[in-house]
Amino acid sequence: MLDPVLTHTLLALASGVLIGLSLGLIGGGGSILAVPLLLYVVGVASPHVAIGTGALAVAANAALSLAMHARARTVKWPCALVFAGSGVAGAALGAQLGKAVGGEILLALFGLVMILVGVAMFFRRGAGGNPDVRLDRATAPRLLPPLASTGFMVGGLSGFFGIGGGFLIVPGLVTATAMPLLNAIGSSLVSVTVFGLTTATSYAISDLVDWPTAGLMVLGGLGGSFAGLRLARHLSGSRQALSVVFAAVVITTGLYIVGTGMDALTAFI
Repeated sequence: MLDPVLTHTLLALASGVLIGLSLGLIGGGGSILAVPLLLYVVGVASPHVAIGTGALAVAANAALSLAMHARARTVKWPCALVFAGSGVAGAALGAQLGKAVGGEILLALFGLVMILVGVAMFFRRGAGGNPDVRLDRATAPRLLPPLASTGFMVGGLSGFFGIGGGFLIVPGLVTATAMPLLNAIGSSLVSVTVFGLTTATSYAISDLVDWPTAGLMVLGGLGGSFAGLRLARHLSGSRQALSVVFAAVVITTGLYIVGTGMDALTAFI
């Protein structure tokens, strides 16, 4: 029988690999998987600690993937920075509200969001769009309002549920600017990093972060991110199919989480 400490270490590393792989391969998913992995695989007892720990691990892994996308010049920096900046206030407010909600209720609501996001992924558009879109003085009156408002709303959900929000940020950027999907994926990682750090800071102040576990997940995520980006290059033609498969995983996981917290959710409603 494996030593409990060794088992915990291996499971945390493996969870980090999955998070990094998802971020590198399809530009999201790591954040929405972090909480279920921490609770049901790694064995973190508290949903609030799982949220704080997952937010920190995802933010670090997203920063690594962002650096790789920046080198490939797929990040629309002005749009990404406005979106992320607007979302910081929403993420801070959402994190405060999330800590005030009971753990079981928060987990059940998180499951519902996973189901909705998974369903939306099935209808994600392809890689079309305007590759020349940019935020400057001429386009600011048209682009700033949707970027700022969408960023704030997505940031609020990110902070409330402790997710990086990649699967919400990507369609938000596409809707607000009509940029191609590849640019939205790269640009979204700015917000995933910033939102995750904002949420993690709020939870860390309340002593709701498991630092050793977060460190192990970041370490595992390094290898996962590199592997995910390499696979993305070789399987770029199948990325839409991979997103559909991943959506099915997200929906299934969300249904399981809602099922386990149905009593708390029913009482809350």
